[in-house]
This record gives sequence, C-alpha cells and structure tokens, in this order.
Amino acid sequence: MSSIVTRMGDGSTVQMTRDEIRRDIVEGSEAAAVKAKVPVLEENEVDYLVDMFCCPSRVWGVERGHEAVMTKDGGTNTLISSRLSSGIAAPMGRETAVRLFERAFAFDSMEVGHLDYSVKPSKFIVSVEQEHMELLQHTTVFPLFYGFMPNLGLYYRPDGQFENPSDLLPLGKIAEARRTQEEALEACHDDVVWQSRMFAETGADGINYDTVASTGDAEFLATLRATETISSTTDMPVEVSMAAEMVLGFHGELEYDGTRLAGLWPHEQMKLVEQAGAAIFGPVVNNNSKQSCAWNVARAVTFVKACTAEATIPIHPNVGNGVGGVPMFEVSPMDMVSRASAAMIEVGKADGL
Repeated sequence: MSSIVTRMGDGSTVQMTRDEIRRDIVEGSEAAAVKAKVPVLEENEVDYLVDMFCCPSRVWGVERGHEAVMTKDGGTNTLISSRLSSGIAAPMGRETAVRLFERAFAFDSMEVGHLDYSVKPSKFIVSVEQEHMELLQHTTVFPLFYGFMPNLGLYYRPDGQFENPSDLLPLGKIAEARRTQEEALEACHDDVVWQSRMFAETGADGINYDTVASTGDAEFLATLRATETISSTTDMPVEVSMAAEMVLGFHGELEYDGTRLAGLWPHEQMKLVEQAGAAIFGPVVNNNSKQSCAWNVARAVTFVKACTAEATIPIHPNVGNGVGGVPMFEVSPMDMVSRASAAMIEVGKADGL
C-alpha cells in the first residue's frame, strides 16, 4: 500500500497510508464532538479532508469563489521582529510593514499594535500609538484595526497590584483567590475600555481583543463587558479572538448574563460574544503536537463548524502557530498552513481567517 508524506502536530514529517489518514481524521473529529457535544464531520467532509491530505501538491487552496477575507493579530511582527510570530527582522518600521501587507501581500485588513501587546503596558504609550494609527490612516486604504490582549495575568503580582490567585489557590484560599480575580477584572475592564476609546477617537476602523481568556473566566468576563461597552457607545466594530478552545474556570463561578463562563466551548463562547455586540468572533482550537496534522485539522474544523452553524456574525478562526491545525513549529510549514486554512473555509464554513 502506497504511503503519503504528511506531518505531525510538531511539524515533523511522517509517512501514513490513506487508511491511516482517514482514521486520524475520523478520530480527530470524534475527539472534538465528544468534548463539546457537537456533531462529527459528515462523510463527504471526511472524504474532502482525506483527499486534501493525500494530495501530493505542496499547497492546497479553496475552490474558486470561496475565497475568504483575513484579519490579523500580532500586527507586523512577522516582518519587523526577530522572534515574535517567526519574524524575519526586516530593517523597516511599522508603517512601512503595514503598507507592505496592503500593497505587496494583498491583505484584506491589518492590525496596528505594539510589540508589547498587552493593554496594561501599552496604555502608557497610547498617544504614540495613536500617532501610528493616524499616520497609517492617511497612507493606506484597507481597514485598520488596533489590537491588544486584555491579559489579566499582568494585573497580578509580581507584575501588578493584585494578589496572585496562583499563589493563593495552593494554600487553599479559594475565597481570596476568587476575590482578587474579581478585583483585577474590574481594573482590566477599565483599561480595555479606556484604550479602545482612544482609538475610536483616532479613527481606527476596528478593535481586536486578542488571546482572550488566556487566564480564564475572569478575563473573559472583563472582555465581554468591555465589548458590550464599546460596541454600544461607539461605531467601532469589535473583534474578539480567543486563547483556547475551552474557557478555563480559574474562578469557576463567574457568569455573563446568567451563563456560567467556566468550561465554555467555541460555539458557546460565540453566543456570548454575539450577545455582547462583537462584530467578529475568532475561535481558537489548540493542537496536540503528538497527533498528526490530519487529526488536528479535523478536530479544529469540527469545533469551528459548530460555531458557524449558529453564528449571526462573521467567524474568523485562528489558523496560526500551534492552533487551528497548523503545527507547533517555529516556522509554520506552508503545506499544512494552506490545508488547515482551506479546511476551515470549505469544511468549517468560516467567513475569514
């Protein structure tokens, strides 16, 4: 039986038979379906993924007419940084890099964001960031978002002023750990709203809250409340992009409009993000580096398909390093990036990436 060269979730090449690839695709979809209690992929969708992974072509694309728009997190890091987003450290400034994304790479939109991407440190240089945004609005045509992470973790000691729940929980101080999260989320919410308003005033075309709920349900609650405030008091659309496929219950009892946040899966997160007034939702599905890319892609699109089946706003899943079926490797291999991206659109029915 002939073998196909494909990849594992860590980017390493591996040879598999067509039957082994089909088995991994079925098992990956079932793994997502069991966790989130959503439908598995249909037989024709499995067939599409099998043909895709068995095709010897280096790059795989979507059917003509199925092209999707792109939003981006991390801004220009892929060009100007030497480390973030597998950057190449090109000798240029942020403004030049943004214009290259528009005129050379034909991106549909772009994000302006500081290298130190969290709201807590970047708020101190917001006036400088506003200058970057204003300049780029004069020299570009495509929509410009401003992006940052709420990153509630920076509000805890030693970086912030609030007690660290990671120190309290091992001591059995459950009530104290919950209380400090509740206090920190209020400060985070205020910073997110304040910085968002600064860019609404500067003329940003949108705002991107990225890597949301990286520290669990308290951070998700802060972001949902900020989304509700900005979407209802400004005309600036909000994109909410998650950190993982499940919201960690670090607090465990927090709710948004009667829905408990701990343990929510992408299709459940989407409903609250919609309710808060967001314009775009970016679900994230983390990879298992010990499984094949076929397994990871099937698992990821199963989660995403459950989102798009019920969503009333555009769904832009994260297809990046270590998420969305793309291997966890310093330089993402194009053969798997293109396959994961096409699968998100053709099978997951995503509106963008």
